Amino acid sequence: MNQDSQPLIPLRDFFRNPEKASFQISPDGRYISFLQPYNNRMNIFVYERGQEHNVRRITSVATRDIREYFWKNGNTLLYVQDFGGDENDHLFIVDVDSHTVRDLTPFDNVKVIVIDELYDNPDAVLVNLNNRLPEVFDVYRLHMSSGQLELVFENPGNITDFLTDHNGELRLAAVTDGVTTTLLARNSSAEEFAPVLTTSFRESLGPLFFTFDNNNVFAASNLGRDKRAIVEFDLATKQEKRVLSEHPEVDVLTMHYSRKRKVLTSISFITWKHERIFFDDTIRGIYEQLWEKLSGYEVALTATTDDEDVFIVRTYSDRSLGSYYLYDTAAGTLEKLADVSPWLHEEQLAPMQPIQFTSRDGLTIHGYLTLPVGVPHENLPVVVNPHGGPWLRDTWTFNPEVQFLANRGYAVLQVNYRSSTGYGRAFWEAGFKQWGRRMQDDLTDSVAMLVQRGIADPTRVGIYGGSYGGYAVLAGLAFTPEVYACGVDYVGVSNIFTFIESIPPYWKPFLDMMYEMVGHPEHDKELLEAVSPLFHVDNIKAPLLVAQGANDPRVKQQESDQIVQALRGRGIEVPYIVKDNEGHGFHNEENRFELYEAMEEFFAKHLLKH
Repeated sequence: MNQDSQPLIPLRDFFRNPEKASFQISPDGRYISFLQPYNNRMNIFVYERGQEHNVRRITSVATRDIREYFWKNGNTLLYVQDFGGDENDHLFIVDVDSHTVRDLTPFDNVKVIVIDELYDNPDAVLVNLNNRLPEVFDVYRLHMSSGQLELVFENPGNITDFLTDHNGELRLAAVTDGVTTTLLARNSSAEEFAPVLTTSFRESLGPLFFTFDNNNVFAASNLGRDKRAIVEFDLATKQEKRVLSEHPEVDVLTMHYSRKRKVLTSISFITWKHERIFFDDTIRGIYEQLWEKLSGYEVALTATTDDEDVFIVRTYSDRSLGSYYLYDTAAGTLEKLADVSPWLHEEQLAPMQPIQFTSRDGLTIHGYLTLPVGVPHENLPVVVNPHGGPWLRDTWTFNPEVQFLANRGYAVLQVNYRSSTGYGRAFWEAGFKQWGRRMQDDLTDSVAMLVQRGIADPTRVGIYGGSYGGYAVLAGLAFTPEVYACGVDYVGVSNIFTFIESIPPYWKPFLDMMYEMVGHPEHDKELLEAVSPLFHVDNIKAPLLVAQGANDPRVKQQESDQIVQALRGRGIEVPYIVKDNEGHGFHNEENRFELYEAMEEFFAKHLLKH
């Protein structure tokens, strides 16, 4: 393919760690913190506001990037980190002055989940731990100075979610048997939980946070409706009190509020891009000023001080990882902190455009198409890139994989196939027990759409995906071998029986739901055999590249081992990348480089050869 009109960007520029990222501000506004590479791992750096010349690195992790952290008080940060991708996160504390780091949850094979950061308590957080039973999470108050774990609530075994009120009191819980969920509530920690509402998993009331008087809850609800709406739910009457926002085409799932002023500020939802509805003139005014100063980019307020007078602002677009800014509302100043990836130039990258088409059975399917820059958009090689989940969706944002492939001359097609979330209950349910069937048909139909429009060369269509997307790769090669010239399977499911058998213990409460959504190993045995690619390897003719993390707790290594062994047993060469220090996806920079360098060579060999 002629790349003369499109600068070939070095592969590693797409997948290297950011120059700086994840900026935060301390509650008192004194410190600015961020993540930056140190010995190829993302570590926490801090400086006093106004003293950018005196930056201090306060962590020295060497094996795994820090990806999630937050300020606990004016001189203490907390971060979570697992070990080699096993997803058994530990909670670590680091002191800004001494740089001392301690593991607050030093337990083997135990996962911590922060329930409430307890903003009004400078020395404690509320956490879930499965240290008593692997499949059950109890609630503890973790005292940071002493490391003491104070049991707040012992889980009887079937509670999967908790929610605190604005005072940090544990007030709501959700009990599930897999297919029905009961919302439990109590007025204080001195009382027992009592049932409020029972729903099937197909209908749900998802509490977001309490009203500011701590009596009711705001929630995302699809009770009696197809699309989720933001509602106020009255815990006393057990009824929806009012609808705050709904949309005719998509679910509305997220609402924001001011902790200091105790007012609702905005609701956000996704059509083909993120959209906002404002309730609060103060936040509306801030966004309007930022949109004027930062036109052409999506803008998000990602952190603030306790006084809510200084904000961290993040920008991004489909062609840029964007920048971080510090916005001082009193002074009206906007200070640029850093570009995330200054080596990428958006004018060289490809716009991501929304698409829609009608499936063979009449559903409207949405997605995104990214076309290479500087070449005619005709008869192109195509990479279909189904998202994981499958109960997620693709959105309009910067995607390094998509931009890398487009820069190499491929059209990249992302499809929100049926069962993708965000489009309502009916669309979600349309994919139940349709792995490898109608969900796969949506991908096949999307290729036909591109061929019909003259964009795709039908002999040069590849497919690449991770997790469920990896399953879709294998299903595409096994069930529609005439469609795809090659495929890259990244931590994908090959055998639904072994996948279900090996799920993490804390997923066990949701097994019955998975049986309804995917299939039951006994009652739906014929179905699962029919849609498990492992049992149909004789149909796979196209070249395949497989990548897998050895510590993956979601899609175990055996899923990749099985398909590779079966194909090699037929004399087919399958390049296979296994990383002993990775889990569900490759997070370490050097492993990302190896994967995408192999992918580049693989796709070039099989899609650019004509």
